[in-house]
Amino acid sequence: MITELEQVVLTTDLPEYRLKKGDIGTVVLVHQEGLGYEVEFITLTGKTVAIVSLFNSQVRAIGDREIAQARVIA
Repeated sequence: MITELEQVVLTTDLPEYRLKKGDIGTVVLVHQEGLGYEVEFITLTGKTVAIVSLFNSQVRAIGDREIAQARVIA
């Protein structure tokens, strides 16, 4: 199960928040034993882009063989 303060990967685009599939966020709150999460997405310099409530199907754990990639927010 994903826990608080764990980084996760977004599995779907969220254009209303300027977020794209693959963006990395940090879980700040676990809802109903993992049915959902409150996730904060920040820029590489630490500015909050969005804090979003998501279903567990909208995020996944980070894999051991993945690498982060930077992009400019629209």
